[in-house]
Amino acid sequence: MTLLDLENLHVRYSLDGGNVHAVDDVSLSIDSGETFGLVGESGCGKTTLGKSIIRLLDSNGYVDEGTIRFKDTDLSELSDPEIRDIRWAEISTISQSAMNGLNPVYKVGDQITEAILRHQDVDPDDAHERARSLLERVGIDAARADDYAHEFSGGMKQRAVIAMAIACEPDLIIADEPTTALDVIVQDEVLHELEELQDEMGISLLIISHDISVIAETCDRVGVMYGGKLMEVGETEDVFENPANPYTMGLKNSFPDIERASGRLVSIPGTPPTLQNPPAGCRFRERCPFAVAECADAHPPRYDVEGDDEHESACYRIDRLDEMQAEAAEVATWTQ
Repeated sequence: MTLLDLENLHVRYSLDGGNVHAVDDVSLSIDSGETFGLVGESGCGKTTLGKSIIRLLDSNGYVDEGTIRFKDTDLSELSDPEIRDIRWAEISTISQSAMNGLNPVYKVGDQITEAILRHQDVDPDDAHERARSLLERVGIDAARADDYAHEFSGGMKQRAVIAMAIACEPDLIIADEPTTALDVIVQDEVLHELEELQDEMGISLLIISHDISVIAETCDRVGVMYGGKLMEVGETEDVFENPANPYTMGLKNSFPDIERASGRLVSIPGTPPTLQNPPAGCRFRERCPFAVAECADAHPPRYDVEGDDEHESACYRIDRLDEMQAEAAEVATWTQ
């Protein structure tokens, strides 16, 4: 069953020099119990998309067009008090700066207790005991509920934020770079914790990351973003094993693979486009080795990949997929 459905979403930031088209005509859906990943370079619109769902955009950010439908309710049409009732209770978030997201002058347990009391009619003592049990659930001694954030390690802070995110048993958690700044061992522990919680509580996850390995390890489906556009979407294994968009092919080339450890990592030449005055045509055209004249006319719609309506790619040359994949694997294709 579809839990979250974004249709033709446009998100803008107002600046003196003109609007920034941070998210441009993006459509995607997340099913109940599913883990969906968003991956792409910094500045591609991933975080803006996540924040727009529960209206946590900066003051100059706004949804310009489109719908954000959550359990048959268009969140973009709710008043501020109504959206505050949704946050934490039904949709919670692990912010990109989660390690610095805890209030330094409040005890960690009190911050979790506050979230519970805001959304549930429970006795304060019961809420505090639940906060202690939530910390234990994520691997932190309950006695640490009386400590302050500066007394926690980075991994413990991340786990505490996860405990807060599940405090009211939401249907969806938006996790923005949930393992950034953690060492690889703690990263694996945090990801494993999220997977266990999802299995136990039936939570849906939207994981936003620039790290392909995080998305590949945790997500059922993935969307690849570039320049505010959703370039490719499909089941995670299909997208990474059979990439159908030149941008996804370039991302895969630039990430280490233990199965081809001796292979050379190749970065995508050039820089992402400015989103204040985005170029006409395909957003990736200026950096794409496969661009043709048609790519300059308009950004391509998403086409089914080899008849699979679960795997889509925004590329005019989808009919020459095998040829593109073969050429994309060659270093010379990206260095000419």
